[in-house]
Amino acid sequence: MLTDLLDASHLMPVELLPAKASECARAAAFHHVLIYLADLQRNTLRLLAGDEAAARGHEAELHVEGTVAGRAFQYGDVLPAAPPGGDTFEWWVPLLDGTERIGLLRVSAGRDDPGARADMEALAALISLIIVSKRGTSDALARLIRARPMSVAAEMQWNLLPPRTYADGRVAISASLEPAYDISGDVFEYAIDGPLVHLTIFDAMGHDTAAGLSGALALGACRNARRQGADLVAEADAVEAALIEQYDRRRYVTGVLATLDTRTGSLKWVNRGHHPPIVIRDNRWTTHLACRPAHPMGTDLGLPGTVCEEHLQPGDRVVLYTDGITEARRSGDREFGLDRFTDFLIRHHADGLPVPETLRRLIHAVLEYHDGRLQDDATVLICEWIGPHAEPARTAADLIGVSSTLPQGDG
Repeated sequence: MLTDLLDASHLMPVELLPAKASECARAAAFHHVLIYLADLQRNTLRLLAGDEAAARGHEAELHVEGTVAGRAFQYGDVLPAAPPGGDTFEWWVPLLDGTERIGLLRVSAGRDDPGARADMEALAALISLIIVSKRGTSDALARLIRARPMSVAAEMQWNLLPPRTYADGRVAISASLEPAYDISGDVFEYAIDGPLVHLTIFDAMGHDTAAGLSGALALGACRNARRQGADLVAEADAVEAALIEQYDRRRYVTGVLATLDTRTGSLKWVNRGHHPPIVIRDNRWTTHLACRPAHPMGTDLGLPGTVCEEHLQPGDRVVLYTDGITEARRSGDREFGLDRFTDFLIRHHADGLPVPETLRRLIHAVLEYHDGRLQDDATVLICEWIGPHAEPARTAADLIGVSSTLPQGDG
């Protein structure tokens, strides 16, 4: 099943993937498979067309809220898709890009045993890799996951950003960004460099295409400097230099640039005119990481950058965010607020939700609070330090909501 599908994938357009996946799956006693991909805001699951015979009688779009398919997607579980009927068993199987949820498989199987589940998960893993490999060149996939047209600025930003979820034995990272189709100046970044984890969030001035260009320039300058060995202060200075060269002090970007040393839990960061990071500890209390801020990048006001340091404990969560999260207002001019924001994160973590699902619900809560339409970009990036060991661990799998066969505490 797997070798045949892998061999076929190299010269196969994505439109042929559904039919080819069903064809190859018969070698494992699977009758057919359907591929559903999550839309950009992770509200719906949309069928990837291409196998009309297998799709007959199945819905082309499923809601995440209130459905079994949605629960499999939210929690990363393999769940029955229908009651057993004779010799046929139907399953929902998560599709993952690393640890980021991208959709589900619906698998019709002729057997129900541990080997069948292992085969389904292996098939889902390969199909996910194929989809990700085709995504950068497929307008069909881009259209499938969009519920409405996207602004030019948003088109640029989504193509710059890393996956919204990452985990290994040391850290679990998840991010969310709205308004998905109209974002302009917000960008987030994380990168793994041996034992170091780089975390960055930028908020560019304005809410237009120029803000998107400023955010893209800031992110590019930051990456370029970091990959040449620059420290945090030098990274921020490189961003400022690029903005001044391009815009001559007419555009600016605020941000936090941070580095977590996973060997020790040492978090170092520089604040350039942005909201300070938050640390949530023991899921009970929060602290704002005070650090003298320098001026926003691009203004050239001469305030020196300061590197500040905090020593984390295993299980601490670092939260970076932009003002669109806390300053969303409803009628009556009441802000969503920092207290409501941190309380939401604490309560939903206590409920045992995976971090990506907590952020999905947070963004929905912010949108609802703002009557469905934000006036500013709202971005949040969470990084939990698990410990110093890089090997895969059950803790990371549980935090992100992916299946793991490792024993608890293995790492």
